[in-house]
Amino acid sequence: MRKILIAALAATVLTPALANAQSPAELRHNQREIGRDRAEVRQDVRRGDWREAREDRRELREDRREAREDWREYRQRHRDVYRRGAYRGPRGYAYRPVAVGYRFAPPYYARNYWINDPWTYRLSRPAAGHSWVRYGNDVVLVNLRTGRVVQVYNRFFW
Repeated sequence: MRKILIAALAATVLTPALANAQSPAELRHNQREIGRDRAEVRQDVRRGDWREAREDRRELREDRREAREDWREYRQRHRDVYRRGAYRGPRGYAYRPVAVGYRFAPPYYARNYWINDPWTYRLSRPAAGHSWVRYGNDVVLVNLRTGRVVQVYNRFFW
């Protein structure tokens, strides 16, 4: 009887948290919706329908905002995933915030700094020739051929 009560109590406590967590299928659906919104905006601009393009851009911004909020919720609920050990940069390392277009020296995006499973952190799959790289507590998408930063998420890890 005691085990049944404990199991029932655990189920009632965990159910709201599980209901709020976004499944991978829901994430894919959101990404597809954002892609459809982008395509609609491009079609409207091509047709010269500026009023419709403005409305579709507004909808696209709203969908992106919702996706960011969902990601932030996921990150808050799974803090242990984003808590990483101390970052040890290349020799002579000195952290400086970087922006898109910054060019890293090759030791900064060497294989030992790559994030091998971006899905764990709900990051998009990098394009060919690109990789997500840990830089301090930031995550940076780097073009591996040129060392140029393509995207930056500051204060990504706790």
